[in-house]
Amino acid sequence: MQLPSRAVATTALLEVIRITGVPARSGAPYPGRAGAHWAGSEAADVLALIESLPGSEQHRCGFSPGWSVRAYPDTLDLPLFEAAFCFTCHEVRMQGSTVPPTLAKQFFDASTPQAQSLLTRLRAAAP
Repeated sequence: MQLPSRAVATTALLEVIRITGVPARSGAPYPGRAGAHWAGSEAADVLALIESLPGSEQHRCGFSPGWSVRAYPDTLDLPLFEAAFCFTCHEVRMQGSTVPPTLAKQFFDASTPQAQSLLTRLRAAAP
């Protein structure tokens, strides 16, 4: 999976969100509760894990993401990007100021060890 390289290089903090609904409008963050904050090597490891997710074809479920990660720069103001993961339809939707349109919607193989490792980390971070 591809992440916006400029954002990855400047990410200082990842916030894990347990999604509870759909955004109120296009471009708004996914609603939910923050469960964990990862910084330093932990954030870098998770970003590398996300980038290692192998591609897949779309599976139909209507996109109902359960988790998202928000990447913040060291100023901790606005997120660089948010990636919302649906492990049912194998889809990731990204949004934010650093996300080009070509990366906004991607598909990953949720049955791979990398995806299962990511899901385990997200679940462990549950609020």
